[in-house]
Amino acid sequence: MIDKFFVLKFLKFCSVGFSGMIIDFGTTWLLKEKIKINKFIANSCGFVLAASSNYIWNRIWTFKSHNEQITTEFLSFLVISLLGLGLNNLVLWVLSDKLKQNFYLSKVFAIGTVTLWNFGMNFIFTF
Repeated sequence: MIDKFFVLKFLKFCSVGFSGMIIDFGTTWLLKEKIKINKFIANSCGFVLAASSNYIWNRIWTFKSHNEQITTEFLSFLVISLLGLGLNNLVLWVLSDKLKQNFYLSKVFAIGTVTLWNFGMNFIFTF
């Protein structure tokens, strides 16, 4: 049975992730559609900005971390996020390039997949 503590943390993580998704989509759209940067580079930039914002909010609100080793904690979060970025781009590539699905719909599925990855790994290793 999953306890309320775990569910509350996951819901907070998802709320933070939603704000990150807005940053991610906004940055990706701006770079891809307006500045005409390669879609995978644009996606990566959006993802990194969102991950940085998510770290700050997850540290303060979701996990209420008081770890004084903020550099170590951030590096753990960043490594997990970068692995998530690889997974994000893989899902995006398979759905949008190989299966010819809409790029932004594919991005929604990629974000959902990576949300589960990021929460689990950060719950276990980072916070």
